[in-house]
Amino acid sequence: MRVGVSTMIQSPNDVEFVIECERLGVDTVWVPEVWGYDATTPLGLLAGKTSSIRLATGIVQLGARTPAMLAMQSMSLQMMSGGRFILGVGSSGPRIMEGWHGVPFSKPVQLTRETIDIVRMIARGDRLQYEGELFQLPPDGFGRSIRSLAPACEPIPMYVASLGPRNLELTGEIADGWLGNAMMPEAAEAFLEPLRVGCERGGRSLTDLDLVMPVAVEFTDDVEEASRRHADGYAFTIGAMGAPGKNFYNRAFAAQGLGDDVAAVAELWHAGKRDEAAARVPIELGFKTNLLGPADTIKERLRLYRSAGITSMQAKVSGPHRIDIVAQLIDVMNELNAEPSEMK
Repeated sequence: MRVGVSTMIQSPNDVEFVIECERLGVDTVWVPEVWGYDATTPLGLLAGKTSSIRLATGIVQLGARTPAMLAMQSMSLQMMSGGRFILGVGSSGPRIMEGWHGVPFSKPVQLTRETIDIVRMIARGDRLQYEGELFQLPPDGFGRSIRSLAPACEPIPMYVASLGPRNLELTGEIADGWLGNAMMPEAAEAFLEPLRVGCERGGRSLTDLDLVMPVAVEFTDDVEEASRRHADGYAFTIGAMGAPGKNFYNRAFAAQGLGDDVAAVAELWHAGKRDEAAARVPIELGFKTNLLGPADTIKERLRLYRSAGITSMQAKVSGPHRIDIVAQLIDVMNELNAEPSEMK
């Protein structure tokens, strides 16, 4: 398994953190995109400051840019980085797409498929002529089918963040990698089975994909405190990350056997009982979806992820000693990688 890190780039200190991660041997840095910060601009800076670490969007929100603009940004970053760029994409949700970008949140799976199709067409230098359900290029009018003035670039790896069955199947069918989330390795089949279905549709196997799992990482002897704190944080995810009935995280948690817990947390959250909602989140959710504990515990958790087929960990670290956490994680991962693999 490989080690990646996820970090916002908000100051020179963050740039230095990435440079140090590269020195330690981190495989990929993932830069998130949230309302207020875009993911592509910082990667342009990092392309000029690094030489080997892969540079990835983690993730850009589909619909916030036209497919052609996304292709242009991706090609620029691929050329600037010498072929180290990864395009991570996701459909986000209605509260962000409609409330922030003013874009209707409709048919996210189809949007993902067509955007990937168009980005790949442009990046390989094809003349852009596309007849999709959502995009017709060029549309009726004065537009003409044209190709990029920039030369075709090295193939851009495209990773999809997906949680729902249909989007997971699409990921397996057409993506180069999967960006998971909120997965307990003990319940990995809830995600891996639809990924396999998609892989079969695309004429390949699950091992052809890079399976990436984001996790918070804390080396600590107080496992209960850390697990409880991270469980509390899921109350916002369960209660606010999506309109009622359209929260993809909640569906993913339910698919892992936590449906009753999720329903109870959501009910408390929507009733304005935020503290009670946080307390109702099962502590196992905080522990099993992250890497928390002493080194031996974290190694055992990593062993479970590896056994499930996960190929890359995306570490979320914080605090003034975050580079030390990354260094310790790499040491643990190197020890694990020296052991025989027992992948399913």
